[in-house]
Amino acid sequence: MRKWIFLLLLASTLTATAQKRKLTMTEAVLGLSSNLAVKNMKQLKWSGSKYAYVVSNENENVIMQVDPLSFESEVAISLEKMNKDLAKLGLKPLKNFPLIEWLDDQRFYITHENKWIQFVVSPSESMRTDIIGQFEDGSEHIHVHMSSKQVAYVKDFQLYVGKMDESAKKITNDRQANILYGTSVHRDEFGISEGLFWSPKGNALAFYRMDQSMVEDYPVVDWSSTPAQSKNIKYPFSGRTSHQVTLGVYQPATQQTIYLKTTGPKDQYLTTVTWSPDEKYIYLSILNRDQNHLTLNCYDAKNGELIRTILEEKHDKYVEPQHALYFMKNQTDQFIWWSQRDGFMHLYLYKTDGRLIRQITKGEWLVNEIIGEHEAGNELLFTSTKESPLQKNVYAVNIQTGVIRSLSSVKGNHQAMVRPDGKYLIDVYQNASMPRNIEIVNTQTKAEKRIFTANNPLDSVQLAAVTNLELLAQDGTKLYAKLMLPAEFDATKKYPVIVYLYNGPHVQLIKDGFPASGNLWYDLLTQKGYIVFVMDGRGSSNRGHQFESAIHRQLGTLEMQDQLQGVNYLKSLPYVDAQRMGVHGWSYGGFMTTSLMLRHPEVFQVGVAGGPVLDWSMYEVMYTERYMDTPEQNPEGYKANVLFDKVKNLKGKLLMIHGTDDDVVVWQHSLRFVKRCVDEGVPLDYFVYPGHPHNVRGKDRVHLMQKITDYMDAVLKP
Repeated sequence: MRKWIFLLLLASTLTATAQKRKLTMTEAVLGLSSNLAVKNMKQLKWSGSKYAYVVSNENENVIMQVDPLSFESEVAISLEKMNKDLAKLGLKPLKNFPLIEWLDDQRFYITHENKWIQFVVSPSESMRTDIIGQFEDGSEHIHVHMSSKQVAYVKDFQLYVGKMDESAKKITNDRQANILYGTSVHRDEFGISEGLFWSPKGNALAFYRMDQSMVEDYPVVDWSSTPAQSKNIKYPFSGRTSHQVTLGVYQPATQQTIYLKTTGPKDQYLTTVTWSPDEKYIYLSILNRDQNHLTLNCYDAKNGELIRTILEEKHDKYVEPQHALYFMKNQTDQFIWWSQRDGFMHLYLYKTDGRLIRQITKGEWLVNEIIGEHEAGNELLFTSTKESPLQKNVYAVNIQTGVIRSLSSVKGNHQAMVRPDGKYLIDVYQNASMPRNIEIVNTQTKAEKRIFTANNPLDSVQLAAVTNLELLAQDGTKLYAKLMLPAEFDATKKYPVIVYLYNGPHVQLIKDGFPASGNLWYDLLTQKGYIVFVMDGRGSSNRGHQFESAIHRQLGTLEMQDQLQGVNYLKSLPYVDAQRMGVHGWSYGGFMTTSLMLRHPEVFQVGVAGGPVLDWSMYEVMYTERYMDTPEQNPEGYKANVLFDKVKNLKGKLLMIHGTDDDVVVWQHSLRFVKRCVDEGVPLDYFVYPGHPHNVRGKDRVHLMQKITDYMDAVLKP
């Protein structure tokens, strides 16, 4: 009887599968941002005590506001009303809602025609729609302090500061393109994403000054013009001269600028810039170039003098600061410090005099982000991997006791926005079986109200059958992976396999997200009759410092061991054809792909390496020296993983791809590899994408993925 039930279920499944359509390459590459996109609530955010969102369709164009206590909704303003107000100000109408920035429940502002326009939801005598400021064409890195109505920006390499409704004052005058102000520095490492930092009340502005005049010029060629034009960028190679950064402070009231009096080598790293709540001090982390010794210092914001060293952190491999200090709203003499000192990124409560009060979170999991606080409950709200390293759920922790409460009733990957008072949060989440849900959550009672559920846009598409795996590295470390089988899988057949990988720091491929495969291109490959395998080996992120730093000084070695453990698993499956295996990756994944093809040439019959690092001495200072030290300090590590001298090992087919404007992994990597292949008489297939930087994006990415797929087909499915 059971046999007949099984056969009936199998027949039903195959019938349902046959009725589903297959993906096109365009859908596999761009579908999740176009016709197969998961629906969402547009511009959903807190406006103050209420949450607001945009409704824009053929029937209405309005901004809605909702009270989370009663869930009564009302139209805040319509696009038609906004355009009427713009017309009164002599400005052009809007076709669609621009980015809305809420000031409170009654007011928001937009940027339009180089102007900031404030709109009033509830008109009163003291508030009206008006232009509250403007900026010049060519302005970059614009940073507004809205409550004080001040703005800072960069134009023609100089820094300007002033009132939003007045002409800004130029406060620098270096006249050198190699000295940059107000931009992110250190190539966006160490959690750096901006270069301008207004003080809490807007009474002062801190800013980065980066002098890169001493860094070697590197040419990036624009081939679209005749003759081609060469543009020099500054690229600090590992072990060579790096740029020099200082931190300035400008006081608008006195129009004076000072620089923090930091000591030490000029090529050290400055990060975690944080103002004290009273604006008297600036906290700055100074990391040595070896990246194994961090000092958190407190400086006087008026004269730049060092007040005290708050704390130090050292590690025999590396210390990697990634977050600014967090001051609780009701505790101005205490701050929260992020640290991996116990092996995982956790939160520590410090007094501003340097005394450690307590470790707030602990365990073999890590904190992803602080999202807010609930003052009444003395709780900090955060997301973490506490439930699973494949997930990001929401939690509250009591600052005094360390007691943690989960605020995520459904586990998955959550993006949460906390109301300013911490009483409610907007929780947007998904998992492998759930495209998107949005709920309003009371942070104290945990009461939830679902305000949005997205339909599955892939219901009619034939997707892979995804199995989540837990494999073991050679040392017993748990490794997470996904095996993707064709929907019409037949266990009696032998299938070719494509392994996709990255396996480098700060990237995690295996997550509990939607779609279950993680990438519709994988699903397309299974539709074409491939098995797809993806695994995060040691070195990848979200597993703690020990897991990520295991690759220190030997990039490419342990990672290959782990990927080969995955290959061994694949070979153990009776339906895998071990003589038809391909591998593909980009950037660090391109390095891994090339490494596997050259250092283990018997494993894969074909590989496609995109934007690959082929010699770590040719990659940037900050990233490379963290994981490899310098070429002088670690000559054997660099030598073992350079790939130019291993081209003769190539047995399978290898396609290498590079963007001609790549300023991350410079084009010279693959060009030098091509030259070595020519010199050694080794066949290599090669393709470039003119005008593209490190990644090929937009419509051209469809061309890229089709080329990769066709190349795999030619070898694995002749």
